[in-house]
Amino acid sequence: METMLRQSMDDLIVRVRSEYLEMPGLKLTTAQASRLWGLDQSTCQILLGTLMDSQFLTRTRDGHYRRAEL
Repeated sequence: METMLRQSMDDLIVRVRSEYLEMPGLKLTTAQASRLWGLDQSTCQILLGTLMDSQFLTRTRDGHYRRAEL
């Protein structure tokens, strides 16, 4: 079961990374991201936090997640 959950999260990370790469100016709040990707708020927060931890995303002062500066 844990392996399935890990694979699902890995798949989500790949999906979200590719969307941010395809749309360089993309900025989303947690609520917007949750709606866009059809995720519950908790899963979305974990996903966005993981991408921040890897320094792929950054969070703006107004709560939007955007791609980190290269």
